[in-house]
Amino acid sequence: MIFRQLFDPVSCTYTYLLASRRGGEALIIDPVLERVDRYLQLIEELDLRLVKAVDTHLHADHITGLGALRDRTRCITVMGEQSGVDVVSMRVRDGERLEIEGMTLGVVYTPGHTDDSYCFTLPDRVFTGDTLLIRGTGRTDFQNGDPRAQYDSIFNRLLRLPDETLVYPAHDYKGDTVSTIGEERAHNPRLQVRSVEEYVDLMNGLKLANPKMMDVAVPANMRQGLDQEEVARRGWAVGAEEAMALLGRRDAVLVDLRERGERERHGAIPGALHVSYQDLQESIRPGGVLHELASATGRRLVFYCAFGERSAMAVQAAQDAGLAAAAHLQGGIAAWKKAGGPLA
Repeated sequence: MIFRQLFDPVSCTYTYLLASRRGGEALIIDPVLERVDRYLQLIEELDLRLVKAVDTHLHADHITGLGALRDRTRCITVMGEQSGVDVVSMRVRDGERLEIEGMTLGVVYTPGHTDDSYCFTLPDRVFTGDTLLIRGTGRTDFQNGDPRAQYDSIFNRLLRLPDETLVYPAHDYKGDTVSTIGEERAHNPRLQVRSVEEYVDLMNGLKLANPKMMDVAVPANMRQGLDQEEVARRGWAVGAEEAMALLGRRDAVLVDLRERGERERHGAIPGALHVSYQDLQESIRPGGVLHELASATGRRLVFYCAFGERSAMAVQAAQDAGLAAAAHLQGGIAAWKKAGGPLA
């Protein structure tokens, strides 16, 4: 496994780059905007292809690199389903799996620091975001934080992992890089409480100043989504009702870019062809399935995904590959459901 822990000294943020092998797919956790050039340089040096960029929660102390990485690599951006951030093209929920080639991460909902906080697990380690820090825990006094929920997330979720599980947090302000679940259970001063009430009292009594970047970072991180209106202005978008009119027609095919778990959870448009977004580039090249389908039969490709982010990037890629009739479903399956479109 390829594993890199990267550090932003301004916000004291740790970012994690993961892949199963050189030349393979990569995933990045909690990227910082100002460090994006460094991430991309390292990804190139390791001969990796970034396919997913993940934030553990809505950050208040730095601007996320999700939007910049999406724009420069066309990767999928990922957060939990509770997040209101518009940059997200895939939302995950508790108990699901987050997959790249050769690697699967467990998804654990751990509210408390914020109401959209998630942790991600591998067999030997856990990426804890701001939920569990090294000898500390994330504050709970803003962004819908809740010390009672955090107690439950830590004591009833994270501390039930094996003691030897490595703990990799999103921040550290003392220079520590890694801990274990056993160490934190034994030595983390905030975990030496006898009840949830004691923990709530402890967290409510911290009286911490707001993060210096909070007034800038939170609104900036909420609004980094792809401008689907620009795609529409180019004539490459269809609305949900227009897409419904294409069902059953021989001159168009809807192409579902979502992953299997998303389709199983939310349903799919009847008759749609499934081509995962991660396999898109191969499919739209000459000789690829979608390229041959469009060129041999003249059928119009209409891409869709969860919210329109991946499909907007897909239609741009298809246009670049010479598939001039390609379009996408603006707003994705969410807009389709809102319009009452049928689902299989």
